Amino acid sequence: MNETPVALLPEAVLLAGAVLVLLTGSFVPRRSQWITRAMTAATLLLSLVLTVVAAPRDDVVVYDGLWAVDGVMTVARLVVLSATLLVLCLGVPQLRDDKRETEFMVLLLLGALGSLAMAGASDLMLLAVAYLLASIPLYALAGFGRDRRGTEAALKLYLLGAFLGIALLLGVTMLYGVGGATTYGVLEQGLRTAPRAPVALGVVCLLAGLAFKVGAVPGHFWVPDVAEGTRTPAAAFATTVPKVGGLLAAYRLLDAVPTSVVDWPLLVAVLAALTMTLGNLAAFAQDSPRRLLGWSTVSQAGYLLMAVAVAGRAEQALPALLLYLGAYAVTNLGAFAVVACVEDRETLESYRGLARSRPVVAVSLAVCLLGLVGTPPTSVFVGKVVVFAAAADGGFTWLLVVGAVNTVASLFYYLRWLAPVFAAGTSAAGTSPDVAGPAVRGWPELAAVSAAVTSVALGLLAGPALDLATTPLLR
Repeated sequence: MNETPVALLPEAVLLAGAVLVLLTGSFVPRRSQWITRAMTAATLLLSLVLTVVAAPRDDVVVYDGLWAVDGVMTVARLVVLSATLLVLCLGVPQLRDDKRETEFMVLLLLGALGSLAMAGASDLMLLAVAYLLASIPLYALAGFGRDRRGTEAALKLYLLGAFLGIALLLGVTMLYGVGGATTYGVLEQGLRTAPRAPVALGVVCLLAGLAFKVGAVPGHFWVPDVAEGTRTPAAAFATTVPKVGGLLAAYRLLDAVPTSVVDWPLLVAVLAALTMTLGNLAAFAQDSPRRLLGWSTVSQAGYLLMAVAVAGRAEQALPALLLYLGAYAVTNLGAFAVVACVEDRETLESYRGLARSRPVVAVSLAVCLLGLVGTPPTSVFVGKVVVFAAAADGGFTWLLVVGAVNTVASLFYYLRWLAPVFAAGTSAAGTSPDVAGPAVRGWPELAAVSAAVTSVALGLLAGPALDLATTPLLR
């Protein structure tokens, strides 16, 4: 079965860390819950180190074709683990002294593990299990605050996730039934002679389930509610980390489905166009920064799906997707870190005068929001350019035009947020006292500044980053 436990060492560390954090939190006093936070950070850092220094020298598919450990998986590990560390950092003020802080840490680790399992899945059965592992922690994170808005968001997330999860399982059943295998390498051969109708149904059902994880049409309805109704660290995690696993899972799976049997590239291209357009149109009218960021993540899913639509048809499709995922993750988390810095500001107008009272935070917000638009020299700009080029190379010039128009349109609602930030005057919310100590307030500010600097640095070093992301896909 090619059992190679060392190849999955970063994931094993995450699992062991989750268990140890849970056990430790069950015995330490409530006033000492910071210990579990430190253990969680140590677990993530150790997994990052192992990703770099203990990765297999050769790309392999381990455990009888279930799990691909290749360059794609390495990039996924770097993005997911780094993003989870940023979430941990920006969430310190809200999680500090919370009596259920340990449970939050365990859910973060398990959610990150589920996303990595989806990114490496090279088998339909592992994909189904990874989908559940990546979903169940999100349900708990969404309702972690136990308030009205959080409960409503968690219920919407759970119902939509359960429904589309059943659709994904139906798709797994259909493809296995007509393809005669679950591993992607063998499945591809079986699907070449399979009837078109069941293959098409299976692909549609699988795409519906993965759209839920990505936050794309038609599984996007939960995103703005979760972004607005949950705790800020939970919202940041839910709108960022699952996208990595979901998009890479979709890329691996669809690359194994012959286009001669079903024209899935056109379907994904249409979903990409609908997702980015709907996300941008809905964001125009938002007055809540968190809800605006929710719809923004929906539109970003549309841009990312452009690379999936040309999987196997454009040479730069996979490197573009990997680069854009890393760029999006750090930039989106930077915006949420700013929200965590000023939790009392709940409307766009309440950010008036932020540049005068918190100039570092304001500049970080400007870098991240303009980065999400795709403004040079940020990393999202390079990611969009490469994704658009890949779409054109793959024969979807019309999708490139749609993406460009949406990019220009998105500038409007990001500037609606930035305008009061740098305007004269001070909002009523901005004069409220900050009850958190300087050390606690410094954590989300550190996350915001780190994310902004990383976004610019990754854009300036886009060449080497793109070379790192240029890697063959195993299945």
